[in-house]
Amino acid sequence: MLDHLSIQCSDPTTSAGFYDAVLAPLGGTRLMDFGPVIGYGTPPMPDFWIGPHDSGEGFRESHIAFTAPDRGSVRAFFDAAVAAGAEVLHEPRLWPDYHPNYFGAFVRDPDGNNVEAVCHVPE
Repeated sequence: MLDHLSIQCSDPTTSAGFYDAVLAPLGGTRLMDFGPVIGYGTPPMPDFWIGPHDSGEGFRESHIAFTAPDRGSVRAFFDAAVAAGAEVLHEPRLWPDYHPNYFGAFVRDPDGNNVEAVCHVPE
Protein backbone atom coordinates (compact mmCIF):
# COMPACT_ATOMS: atom_id res chain seq x y z
CA MET A 1 0.00 0.00 0.00
CA LEU A 2 2.78 2.49 0.81
CA ASP A 3 4.98 3.71 -2.01
CA HIS A 4 7.33 5.73 0.20
CA LEU A 5 7.61 7.53 3.53
CA SER A 6 9.44 10.77 4.30
CA ILE A 7 10.34 12.32 7.66
CA GLN A 8 11.73 15.72 8.54
CA CYS A 9 14.95 15.94 10.55
CA SER A 10 16.36 18.78 12.60
CA ASP A 11 19.90 17.89 11.48
CA PRO A 12 19.87 15.94 8.19
CA THR A 13 23.61 15.24 8.34
CA THR A 14 23.35 13.60 11.77
CA SER A 15 20.23 11.69 10.77
CA ALA A 16 21.88 10.51 7.54
CA GLY A 17 24.78 9.06 9.54
CA PHE A 18 22.32 7.29 11.83
CA TYR A 19 20.24 5.82 9.00
CA ASP A 20 23.34 4.89 6.97
CA ALA A 21 24.45 2.77 9.94
CA VAL A 22 21.16 1.21 11.09
CA LEU A 23 19.68 0.41 7.68
CA ALA A 24 22.79 -1.37 6.37
CA PRO A 25 22.18 -4.54 8.46
CA LEU A 26 18.65 -4.65 7.02
CA GLY A 27 19.85 -4.46 3.42
CA GLY A 28 18.93 -0.79 3.04
CA THR A 29 21.27 1.70 1.46
CA ARG A 30 21.39 5.32 0.40
CA LEU A 31 20.05 5.29 -3.17
CA MET A 32 19.47 8.99 -3.90
CA ASP A 33 21.05 12.09 -2.45
CA PHE A 34 19.70 15.52 -3.31
CA GLY A 35 21.71 17.59 -0.84
CA PRO A 36 19.76 17.57 2.42
CA VAL A 37 17.12 15.16 1.04
CA ILE A 38 18.22 11.51 1.01
CA GLY A 39 16.39 8.41 -0.18
CA TYR A 40 17.03 4.95 1.29
CA GLY A 41 15.86 1.51 0.31
CA THR A 42 16.75 -1.42 -1.87
CA PRO A 43 17.30 -0.96 -5.61
CA PRO A 44 15.85 0.27 -7.80
CA MET A 45 13.93 2.98 -5.88
CA PRO A 46 14.05 4.48 -2.39
CA ASP A 47 11.02 4.01 -0.18
CA PHE A 48 12.25 5.88 2.92
CA TRP A 49 13.30 9.53 2.74
CA ILE A 50 14.78 12.01 5.19
CA GLY A 51 15.03 15.76 4.75
CA PRO A 52 15.29 19.01 6.67
CA HIS A 53 12.54 20.17 9.01
CA ASP A 54 11.03 22.87 6.82
CA SER A 55 7.30 22.90 7.58
CA GLY A 56 5.06 22.74 10.61
CA GLU A 57 5.95 23.59 14.18
CA GLY A 58 7.01 21.45 17.09
CA PHE A 59 7.74 17.74 17.16
CA ARG A 60 5.37 14.82 16.77
CA GLU A 61 6.91 11.40 17.32
CA SER A 62 6.67 8.95 14.45
CA HIS A 63 7.00 5.17 14.68
CA ILE A 64 8.90 3.65 11.78
CA ALA A 65 9.33 -0.12 11.52
CA PHE A 66 11.80 -1.59 9.03
CA THR A 67 11.55 -5.23 7.92
CA ALA A 68 14.53 -7.41 8.79
CA PRO A 69 15.16 -10.66 6.92
CA ASP A 70 16.13 -12.54 10.09
CA ARG A 71 16.66 -12.10 13.82
CA GLY A 72 20.40 -11.62 13.40
CA SER A 73 19.66 -8.55 11.29
CA VAL A 74 17.43 -7.16 14.06
CA ARG A 75 20.32 -7.60 16.48
CA ALA A 76 22.78 -5.99 14.03
CA PHE A 77 20.38 -3.04 13.55
CA PHE A 78 20.19 -2.66 17.33
CA ASP A 79 23.97 -2.85 17.75
CA ALA A 80 24.49 -0.23 15.01
CA ALA A 81 21.91 2.06 16.61
CA VAL A 82 23.52 1.78 20.05
CA ALA A 83 26.96 2.42 18.52
CA ALA A 84 25.47 5.53 16.87
CA GLY A 85 24.33 6.77 20.29
CA ALA A 86 20.62 5.93 20.00
CA GLU A 87 18.45 5.78 23.09
CA VAL A 88 17.33 2.20 23.67
CA LEU A 89 13.57 1.77 23.95
CA HIS A 90 13.46 -2.06 23.81
CA GLU A 91 16.32 -4.48 23.26
CA PRO A 92 15.83 -7.24 20.66
CA ARG A 93 13.29 -9.79 21.84
CA LEU A 94 10.14 -11.69 20.97
CA TRP A 95 6.84 -9.82 21.24
CA PRO A 96 4.33 -12.72 21.50
CA ASP A 97 1.44 -10.30 22.14
CA TYR A 98 1.79 -9.23 18.47
CA HIS A 99 2.25 -12.79 17.14
CA PRO A 100 4.43 -15.79 18.09
CA ASN A 101 7.33 -14.95 15.71
CA TYR A 102 7.40 -11.14 16.10
CA PHE A 103 11.03 -10.34 16.95
CA GLY A 104 11.82 -6.64 17.23
CA ALA A 105 14.11 -3.98 18.67
CA PHE A 106 13.17 -0.34 19.23
CA VAL A 107 15.42 2.76 19.49
CA ARG A 108 15.12 6.54 19.14
CA ASP A 109 16.64 8.24 16.12
CA PRO A 110 18.48 11.58 16.48
CA ASP A 111 15.13 13.45 16.31
CA GLY A 112 13.37 11.30 18.91
CA ASN A 113 11.36 9.08 16.57
CA ASN A 114 10.65 5.49 17.60
CA VAL A 115 12.52 3.35 15.06
CA GLU A 116 12.15 -0.43 14.97
CA ALA A 117 13.62 -3.37 13.12
CA VAL A 118 11.30 -6.38 13.02
CA CYS A 119 11.50 -9.94 11.75
CA HIS A 120 8.32 -12.02 11.37
CA VAL A 121 9.84 -15.43 10.66
CA PRO A 122 10.85 -18.13 13.14
CA GLU A 123 14.49 -18.50 14.10
